[in-house]
Amino acid sequence: MYTDEDLEQASQHGVLSEQSVQQFRQFINEQQHQLRQDQENFRLIAGFNDIFVVIACALLLSSVGWLTQYSGSFLGALAFSALSWGLAEFFVRRRNMALPAIGLLLSYLGGLIAAPLLFVNDPHPEVFALSGLLAALGGWLHWRRFRVPITVAAAYAACVLAVLGLVMSQWLIVHSWVEEMIFVGGLVAFSLAMYWDASDKARVTRRSDVAFWLHLLAAPMLVHPLFAALGILDGGADFSSMLVVMAVYLLLALVSIIIDRRALMVSSLGYVLYALSSLFDTYGMVELNFALTGICLGSALLLLSAFWHQVRELVMRAIPTPVHTYLPGLN
Repeated sequence: MYTDEDLEQASQHGVLSEQSVQQFRQFINEQQHQLRQDQENFRLIAGFNDIFVVIACALLLSSVGWLTQYSGSFLGALAFSALSWGLAEFFVRRRNMALPAIGLLLSYLGGLIAAPLLFVNDPHPEVFALSGLLAALGGWLHWRRFRVPITVAAAYAACVLAVLGLVMSQWLIVHSWVEEMIFVGGLVAFSLAMYWDASDKARVTRRSDVAFWLHLLAAPMLVHPLFAALGILDGGADFSSMLVVMAVYLLLALVSIIIDRRALMVSSLGYVLYALSSLFDTYGMVELNFALTGICLGSALLLLSAFWHQVRELVMRAIPTPVHTYLPGLN
């Protein structure tokens, strides 16, 4: 098995010419009758060995974390991160394994975030800001070393945590504006995702994977504040708020179709499921709430998946032509 990254590296090292790589990709696209970007490919797992390594790493890291807690939780968290980096040196940098790369990155950043929080008994917003800054710096170093696509989204989330902690530590009044700040952070995440997407409209390089994870992060950051403002997350679902929920999700679906990113819809799907279940529960359909929700949303998403390309063709006709320059093409 080989990936687009392997083909790109072969071209850079002179093993294959750039023209032959492009011809090969075009041949595969014609054989499959679909462009690669229509599949929204991203590298997650190459085989069961990826799962095997993740399980082994999880056992080792959890055991080390348990043993190092006796030397202090703060030092244990740092040791957890250091071991995650060390494992990544072999399984990510040398073996280029995708799923272990994601797991080891998250464990590495998780240790960096936990270290300042475990150093004090009663963490204040300043400590959360320090955790975010430490994780953001660690993410930047990890990206420079390993180039794991999810790193950019994870480091950005750490930056958001740092900004929230810093602002809340300086101005108490903004404690009531946390949802609004998260929403703004979601808009920035979406803008960053579009920037990475625009740099690789054919979606054949690692930049497309970076955009995928940023879209996956942006959706809940945008949807959560909206649903919280409507009272959906507090169980206050009624018919009018449900209409707003569906309108928001339809808007996300429209944006997803335009930019050809299903990840944006999937990442916010859990909120819609919860909102619909709460609505059915409110009207007395307690036993059937989840089943009815699954039937409604599942049928709609399957129908959209079956006719994704045809729907996108119709939508793109309404989009101004200059905008098409920044969007992936059609078949």
